[in-house]
Amino acid sequence: MAYDYPIGKVSVYVSDDGGSALTLFAFVEASKFARHWLPFCRKNKIVECNPEAYFAMDHSRFAEAEKIKDIYQGLKVRVNNVIERGKVGHKHITGEGESQAFRKWTDEFTRQDHPTVIQIILDKSKDKDITTHSMPNLIYVSREKRRTSPHQFKAGALNALLRVSATMTNAPTILTLDCDTYSNDPRTPHRALCYLSDPKFRSKLGFVQFPQRFRGINKKDIYACEHKHLYKINPFGMDGLLGPNYLGTGCFFSRRVFFGGPSHLLLPEMPQLGPNNVVNKPIQSQEVLELAHHVAGCNYEKNTTWGLKNGVRYGSLVEDFFTGYQMHCEGWKSIFCHPDRAAFYGEAPMKLVDVLNQNKRWSIGDLEVAFSKHSPITHGTRAMGPFMGLAYAHYAFWPIWSIPITTYAFVPQLALINGLTIFPKVSNPWFLLYVYLCIGAYGQDLLDFVLAGGTFHRWWNDQRMWMIRGLSSFLFGTVEFSLKSLGIASHGFNVTSKVLDEDQSKRYEQGSIEFGASSPLFVPLTMAAIVNLVAFAWGNVELIRGSNSLEELFMQMFIASFGILNCKPIYEAIISRRDTGRIPTKMTVISAFLALALYAAAYVALRK
Repeated sequence: MAYDYPIGKVSVYVSDDGGSALTLFAFVEASKFARHWLPFCRKNKIVECNPEAYFAMDHSRFAEAEKIKDIYQGLKVRVNNVIERGKVGHKHITGEGESQAFRKWTDEFTRQDHPTVIQIILDKSKDKDITTHSMPNLIYVSREKRRTSPHQFKAGALNALLRVSATMTNAPTILTLDCDTYSNDPRTPHRALCYLSDPKFRSKLGFVQFPQRFRGINKKDIYACEHKHLYKINPFGMDGLLGPNYLGTGCFFSRRVFFGGPSHLLLPEMPQLGPNNVVNKPIQSQEVLELAHHVAGCNYEKNTTWGLKNGVRYGSLVEDFFTGYQMHCEGWKSIFCHPDRAAFYGEAPMKLVDVLNQNKRWSIGDLEVAFSKHSPITHGTRAMGPFMGLAYAHYAFWPIWSIPITTYAFVPQLALINGLTIFPKVSNPWFLLYVYLCIGAYGQDLLDFVLAGGTFHRWWNDQRMWMIRGLSSFLFGTVEFSLKSLGIASHGFNVTSKVLDEDQSKRYEQGSIEFGASSPLFVPLTMAAIVNLVAFAWGNVELIRGSNSLEELFMQMFIASFGILNCKPIYEAIISRRDTGRIPTKMTVISAFLALALYAAAYVALRK
């Protein structure tokens, strides 16, 4: 809302898919604060337009800043008080419009079953700030949901927003942001529109993607939440082809891109939803509101092409990846815009279980694309060419890395414990191939990471998390996808928690990995830590006894020692930590038992 852009051309739509009266109340209160905040930003040319981020900095150079801060603190107090009570009281409802909206929250209203709620919080035609300047449109949208309705995930909510915004304002350019992402540069729209309105690109340019960047990550980024390859290195490479994939947030779209390829416009079932339709009625008019409620209904998409050929695409838990992929296949191009000042900042998960659950969901969604009729290997290479197809295949088949990672985490070590050598001796010329592959792969990865602005410590944690994900998120995601494909299991969408208590925040800042939860995702990690430690110890026993030479055992000893080095946080979480972030004893016992069972199975198999 504080963008350096004509207010009359900005409309902000907020999707609250769960339909919470508390969320609506928070936005009503935020709109009241905005009447003070927007003029303050405009007058003082504030670049840090997020009040929480701005007031965390030194803001003493502006005399009125303290007054604005007091207003902001009052907003937070009121919202937190209502959240603690769990209900919006009558004294907090100030207008008839608000009263009508809040009346929809009856006893039958639930997150999975509720009517459409569309509330115009600010209307640019009549709402003014304290300096009598117009305010941008601010519209709360909670689409209708029923327990039997399809597309309960994020893609369905985005499509509802696309249709509602089309009926009310139908701006030709759309910015999508996650709820935990905020703008960090008020001139960001100017950067995006320089590309989207350039005659050289306009006919085929579908979207401009900004990188995801995060505030609050600790110094060494212990969970590799920066995702340098995913959010910076790979998009730079794809930018030399058809452009980067859609990352789910921080992306400016041409509305036209949601309605077929550049050379073929798919007309929607209603002309009012078309990208070229001009809305010439006030957003408060009865006709506009009735139509907006209609297109936000849970049954509206039946017998339409929404999610198949129009809008955000269904068919994958990673709707952003699948949608961007489909747009490129249809002939659209994209551009990666990476200014020095971050255009957006987001919040990263700060507990390991949340990181791994998020990556598991990504893994399932990636495989849904990889093994569909839209597979990048077949459909993608035909539609976009081999290089772009392989670039998308790199993402889609990501989780299959669980196979080699799991193999290297257990097989050489179990063979070592059972006295079996499976690698060439150091004196064997083939040994040089392993050395070359190891140094070459890690060396190139380190070079890419550092050239992208990373540090050695962050790179080390990045490659450690790569192996942790391989043994947990990728492995469980691959298994869950396989079971689902066989009709044995199903999965749901879980929003990643990014809330920490004070002790957890302190440990995170100190660089301690937060385990804590009794999650099955930790079992293979703990098993690998135990097996690698035992294998390395047994290898040393074998060397002391003279049963095998170091020349024969070097590779297996090296792999086990490398595993131990990467498992250091796990050993600490099992042995030395006494805080709530340690690995629960139950999980350690289960992992030790399964590691013993795995050794017994390997012993029997190798003795046959």
